[in-house]
Amino acid sequence: MSPRRIAVVGASAAGLAAAEALRRFGWTGTLTLVGDEPHPPYDRPPLSKQLLQGAWQPDKLHLRAAEQLDALGLDLRLGTRATGLDTATRTLTLDGGERLACDGVIVATGVTARTLPAAAGLDGVHTLRTLDDALALKERLSGTGHSLVVVGNGVLGCEAAAVARELGHEVTLVGREALPMARTVGTEIGELLAAEHRERGVQLRTAAVDGFEADGDGPARHVSAVRLADGTRLPADTVLVAIGSEPAVGWLHGDPALDTTDGLRCDAYCAAAPGVYAAGDVARWQHPVHGRDLRVEHRMNATEQGMAAARNLLAELEETLPGDEALAPAAGRERRPFTPVPYFWSDQYGLKLQAYGVLSGADRSETTVLDPDARKAVALYGRDGQATGVLAIGVPPRQVRGLRALIATPVPWEEAREGLRNALA
Repeated sequence: MSPRRIAVVGASAAGLAAAEALRRFGWTGTLTLVGDEPHPPYDRPPLSKQLLQGAWQPDKLHLRAAEQLDALGLDLRLGTRATGLDTATRTLTLDGGERLACDGVIVATGVTARTLPAAAGLDGVHTLRTLDDALALKERLSGTGHSLVVVGNGVLGCEAAAVARELGHEVTLVGREALPMARTVGTEIGELLAAEHRERGVQLRTAAVDGFEADGDGPARHVSAVRLADGTRLPADTVLVAIGSEPAVGWLHGDPALDTTDGLRCDAYCAAAPGVYAAGDVARWQHPVHGRDLRVEHRMNATEQGMAAARNLLAELEETLPGDEALAPAAGRERRPFTPVPYFWSDQYGLKLQAYGVLSGADRSETTVLDPDARKAVALYGRDGQATGVLAIGVPPRQVRGLRALIATPVPWEEAREGLRNALA
């Protein structure tokens, strides 16, 4: 009989959290952690902030010290890509052709950065998803006096624009939305963010990108300008394309048992198929409280879902591997629906945005501006008559945590609205 094995595919926050939880909840068999990057598990949010700014060195991003990883007893496969999964036999195929028979698999492959076809082969055009991406952009922005165009005014684009401006570069932030992060936070919060960026010297443009201009020939071509659909030419020696991401599910398309539409679809327990679970940015799961599928690309969710997927997988295996020595007794190992209150934050200049709940898909929102000069405000978001999310900008973290209770479960809009007024009184 082959040794018992669980494979976790994806060696970032969700994958590491899953691996640690598998050991904590009693898995003593082989535990393979596959990561397509050569780096040990690291934290991604600082890439667009502390690392790009130069405040942190790469080793500070490591999620665990080497001795902590060693203590997990991992079969660690860094710089290795998974290329296929047969759910019927739970066989994982790696890029070197090796096939691993598994008792369970947790998919935590995250997302990949979108880019623009016109950027192919151009020096000076960057994306920002991996550590190597961030180091390349940081190197490009060393010194002062660069002209940076950031294409995409979502969270990542806004954070990178803020850091680049603080480093002394000329920055233009281009987005299809009229206001920064408006698709996520709405118009009124977007207006506050726009005012802050403008005050700091960032140029804001609303337009689609039509193409790029470049100096040089062949492989030496370097970007020199960004052309907008309205005919505007924006000179630039550096471009960051921050137009969102795609779930990293291409390697799973060969298995008809899996639904890979907008991520790997899972049930409320994070299960995509028997013995196959997903966690983090790649997972689209049925949230029982909100009654719809969610896919959450936020750091806290990655850790929480990695732990939930590990616990639920082992609870399933306990039924199929009763008394197996690879599954030691452990407390708390029962299947439970994954019902988090999503949380995300963003740092831009001296501002901190924090949000609880679900903001996406809101059909109504209401913003209370507490101090326009300090960009201090609180916004409530709802859908179908229920309040589902709350966001605060410029508000102390302790006060923001107090707002979490308003939307921990969807409540009638007016009830949450009254609760928000009382909390701010």
